[in-house]
Amino acid sequence: MTKINTSPGSKGYFFPAEWQVHRATWLSWPHNKNTWPEGIETIFDSYLRLIEELTKWEMVCINVRDQNMEKAALSRFKNRHIDHSKVEFYYHATDDAWCRDHGPCFLVNPNGDKIVLDWDYNAWGGKYPPYHSDNAIPGKVAFELGIELIKPGMVLEGGSVDFNGAGTALTTTSCLLNSNRNPEISQAAIEQKLKDYFGVEQVLWLEQGIAGDDTDGHIDTITRFVSPDTVVTILEEDPFEENYHPLLENLEALKQMKLLDGEPLKVITLPMPQPKYHGHQRLPASYANFYICNGAVLVPTFDDPNDKLAIAILGKIFKSRKIIGINSLEILRGLGSFHCLCQQEPF
Repeated sequence: MTKINTSPGSKGYFFPAEWQVHRATWLSWPHNKNTWPEGIETIFDSYLRLIEELTKWEMVCINVRDQNMEKAALSRFKNRHIDHSKVEFYYHATDDAWCRDHGPCFLVNPNGDKIVLDWDYNAWGGKYPPYHSDNAIPGKVAFELGIELIKPGMVLEGGSVDFNGAGTALTTTSCLLNSNRNPEISQAAIEQKLKDYFGVEQVLWLEQGIAGDDTDGHIDTITRFVSPDTVVTILEEDPFEENYHPLLENLEALKQMKLLDGEPLKVITLPMPQPKYHGHQRLPASYANFYICNGAVLVPTFDDPNDKLAIAILGKIFKSRKIIGINSLEILRGLGSFHCLCQQEPF
């Protein structure tokens, strides 16, 4: 176990880009009926399809409360194309399923050493208590794997930051500067924390996310790195839609951004699906919430005319990976999708 007495970044640790090779994907088994108050059962067809696809390419580590929850999960595996040898269960109780936000952030260094960052977690600004079990997940995973745990001492969710693996992080002011996260910390201090603990040299800031996003604007619903010098960003074409102007402003901001070598950031646009609702609740439907695993890109779809277009655009970008669309409408009722559910562990 490596002991880190100073900031991980100063010791050469960094958060790898998502397209770099994974040892595993971490999930937290869905069980919170308050997240899907009108029925959790309907989410499992898509959730199990997610696991099916992941086990084709890498290990899947699933946090469950206890042996009973493990047995319940395994009972759902019947008649599914899931490679059981690629699934490991860990008895780590959780409050909810969004492992991207409460799960461990794995960093590596050039020697192949690995550490876990344990950011403070308060369920998106205290919106959904209790969250103490979720907040404990990084420490439990680090202990289980025998990996050094580092506590930066700041509230941050995994979906609020994205990385190119080459020294640049991307985030939003609407989330990281929200008074419900770290009201006592300035933007400059937050940026320095990201540099020190994620091992990046610059942080690029967008303003806000999309309507219906209860995370206050996570970057993983709007703009994602797809290579060291390129991002995809969602764009709304309907000028009368409430996302039109915020997303256009994000696009214009991205066009002005430069990478560490001084070159402009390359920007590719993804369409938005038509607005999706559950009752009166606007849902944060976005094709940007895809997850990159070792051999595929798992893309949320919404029974929408733009599903095929989004998949085609991502196919031109990720030419060496399969692009797999999975219907996300039922999972989306919980206000998240596939990237929100998954957290990668690099080799």
